[in-house]
Amino acid sequence: MKRPKRYNDASVWQIGFFSLNNAAINLYMAMMIYVSYYANGIAGMSVAIVSILLTGLHIFDGITDPIAGFFLDQTNGRFGKFRPFMLIGNVIMACSSLALFFTTQWIPYYFRIPYFAMLYACFVVGFTLQSVVGKSGQTVITNNPEKRPLFAYFDSLFVMASYGGISLYVSVYLVPKYGGFQAEGLYKEMCTTIVIAAFLATILAIAGIWNKDHNKYYETKEKKERIRIRDYFDIIGHNRPIRMLIIAACTDRFAATVYGHATVGVMLYGVLMKDYTIAGLIGVVTALPTLVVVTFGIKVAQWFGQKKALVYFTVGAIILQIPMGAILLSSQVSSIRFSLYGMNTITWLFVTVYILLNGCKSITNNMVTPMIADCTDYEVYRSGKYVPGLMGALFSFVDKTFQALGTAFVGIALVLLGFDKQLPQVGDKTTVLIKTATIFMYCIIPIIGWICTILAMKFYQLDKKKMKEING
Repeated sequence: MKRPKRYNDASVWQIGFFSLNNAAINLYMAMMIYVSYYANGIAGMSVAIVSILLTGLHIFDGITDPIAGFFLDQTNGRFGKFRPFMLIGNVIMACSSLALFFTTQWIPYYFRIPYFAMLYACFVVGFTLQSVVGKSGQTVITNNPEKRPLFAYFDSLFVMASYGGISLYVSVYLVPKYGGFQAEGLYKEMCTTIVIAAFLATILAIAGIWNKDHNKYYETKEKKERIRIRDYFDIIGHNRPIRMLIIAACTDRFAATVYGHATVGVMLYGVLMKDYTIAGLIGVVTALPTLVVVTFGIKVAQWFGQKKALVYFTVGAIILQIPMGAILLSSQVSSIRFSLYGMNTITWLFVTVYILLNGCKSITNNMVTPMIADCTDYEVYRSGKYVPGLMGALFSFVDKTFQALGTAFVGIALVLLGFDKQLPQVGDKTTVLIKTATIFMYCIIPIIGWICTILAMKFYQLDKKKMKEING
């Protein structure tokens, strides 16, 4: 098989700008973390109903991915393969989320649940269209193994900015301004802000991929046969790296959905620590040192390959989760404070472990995205078929299914804890049950997910040497 003699290279600004596509998606994901509080506190739905709805809609989200991936693989129009999906997806998300947060509470109660589900389903369609590009578009930006890890760097940076920024915005500004999660104005202001920011990020991402979104970058040198649906089953059956990567990533996704759930954050910061503003301030205080850890992680990926970087930092996360659990078990956890007059010992311990742990999490969560591009290149090498849409969609389908399971897990846990009518609120009394549940969801569940990742990577053969053989 004839292989390219040189890499398809890219400027750092092109990689950084295109990564803003994922930033736009993550802004919406960060906003939707709070949709359960909106549905429960403003729209008047029970915790059980909200949990069932969101689980079902996340599964629907996964089902739409293979469909979007199939159409993306068939697309080759005057505006390129990827750019139309980015813009159309973002516009659909903007319209549906504005309608959801601004109008659901005014719909008669008996029609409110189907109305909410319909708008959220529309949001899911837009989310799918834009997110499938994030996982597939990297293949046309560059195949240089020295440059491809930079996607994980920018993704880590923008994920921290998106989730950390929204968390700070909500905990330090919106919650004090509106007096908690029971005011509809909080959700309207948050949604408007997100829509504007995500649209600007999408425009910059389109600029980043503009010069690469052309035939010469995604048409292979093999005979140009049309990809059929039955070819997908052959690819899935014979592309072992994508199967192993999916196993690794989906267990991480389940864990990340659990420990990153808005309610777990409320229980951790608003109940155990008795100061919900820490949820936002922690991101600001630790942003720069966390970025240093992430930068080191990207260097490791460039030196040793993305597979080894993922394994090394997953092991690091498991080790660091142990002292984090010990800190949360401490009777002094409620004395953790971010003060202008100095921080106490337990706060310094928490911040130090949080920085190192969050840096490892950023690597483990974001390194898999450029690794999907490696799996796509491997498929071209193996069979001559270029199917970035399929690879991204297949990954997203399983990823979102486990995200749905994570959402359902938290919902079931809350109902069993007695929060069947109302979600835990900032300032609730700390009980042994809540403390145990918080530590289990924030510390134990991630360890289980990371162990599964390490086991899956034992059977993932696309190390740095193999990728140089494929693309060199």
